[in-house]
Amino acid sequence: MIAATPAAAETLAALHAAAFPPEEAWDAAAFAAQLALPGVFARLHPDGGLVLARVAGDEAEILTLAVVPTARRAGLGRALLAAAAAEAASRGARAMFLEVATANHGARALYAAGGFVAVGRRRCYYADGQDALVLRAALGA
Repeated sequence: MIAATPAAAETLAALHAAAFPPEEAWDAAAFAAQLALPGVFARLHPDGGLVLARVAGDEAEILTLAVVPTARRAGLGRALLAAAAAEAASRGARAMFLEVATANHGARALYAAGGFVAVGRRRCYYADGQDALVLRAALGA
């Protein structure tokens, strides 16, 4: 797993486009802009995955996590989630949050296995009108 800088924005965007429907994929400009912000970091998995997260104070947030379809169910998501949690904890975060679509059962199972529990719901969060669950996991000891 490698750290990604704004110079990797095109690679991140290509992976994201392969993992998400076109209307949900982030472009290179979005990744470059995010990575230029304080506290934001990304990790690339060489087999086809990425995680983008940020730390602010003692909290962290997964902004996006993507695994290309051909690499799913091989542990990449788990590895990316663990890498983001470890990096966030090393930067002082004590908890990590994320949003996930209520119908995304695969992602919900991944996050539950990673210790995330539902702490809220954002009604009509996604463009298709679907709700998002807000999940939280404690970090560190």
